[in-house]
Amino acid sequence: MTTIPFYPIGTPGQPWGETELATWRGRQVRQRSYRDDVVRRIDTLRARFEVIEYGHIDYAGEAFPLLALKTHAWDETLPIALVTGGVHGYETSGVHGALAFVEAHGEDYAGRINLVVAPCVSPWAYERIHRWNYDAIDPNRSFGADGKAEESRALRRLVAPLHGRVLMHIDLHETTDTDESEFRPALAARDGKPFVPGEIPDGFYLVDDSANPQPAFQQAIIEAVAKVTHIAPADERGQIIGSPVVAPGVIEYPLEHLGLCAGISGARYTTTTEVYPDSPRATPAQCNAAQVAAVRAAIGYALAPNRQDDRQGRG
Repeated sequence: MTTIPFYPIGTPGQPWGETELATWRGRQVRQRSYRDDVVRRIDTLRARFEVIEYGHIDYAGEAFPLLALKTHAWDETLPIALVTGGVHGYETSGVHGALAFVEAHGEDYAGRINLVVAPCVSPWAYERIHRWNYDAIDPNRSFGADGKAEESRALRRLVAPLHGRVLMHIDLHETTDTDESEFRPALAARDGKPFVPGEIPDGFYLVDDSANPQPAFQQAIIEAVAKVTHIAPADERGQIIGSPVVAPGVIEYPLEHLGLCAGISGARYTTTTEVYPDSPRATPAQCNAAQVAAVRAAIGYALAPNRQDDRQGRG
């Protein structure tokens, strides 16, 4: 096992306090622009989709509107598909894949399904290419009723009126090498716990909901993405990131219990994608295309004729 030096903030065995949090914030450098990369692309879609500002983040004078795209001709008789990306701001293809899907395919479903797309849930972290928000909180563990991340609370407020009416919810993520070099060591240091190294899967995989498994739905997505990029194999223990592989490229988590984004909608069909952008076998364009393929396959499966009578969420 490789020995990883302790994270350079904090004291081993002691959780962070305000001093350590301030030190961590001081290390975060703005590396890209949410307004240039995301808001401007959303603005170009205003003639085709309704744009909703569902929340507003202000961190030390930096303001970020939280934006979602919604079907213009909303039809209350149709099912709803929810697409979320950028819950972890560093996961680039989640953001750009969601936007690329809307730009190229969002209107393909007119009259068949209502779309709600929140492409960048955590804009401050998007700019810093980080997993956490300004308060060193992971938004994707904050979607429970007691969640502390305002990014997560805002999305919950947006989705709450739709709960139980959403047919399909796909949440677009990445697993990167920095999970092991930065984010998991930082998490251990923040919580005053020892860091135990893990492994990064080489390839695309999905996280199904162990409380509502939909194996055929996951398989349809895997088959579509396999045409774009490679699927992560199980490790020597038959696992991916410590969880048993239940089908090629698929593991399961209790999504709602863990406060994960894909558990907020009560949808019949839910999944979390995980792309591996650091693979020598994948390019950024492939990663974005894999996310688009996943969204299209997810909606296509949910709308297939043999599921005509199963168009409502779980309630």
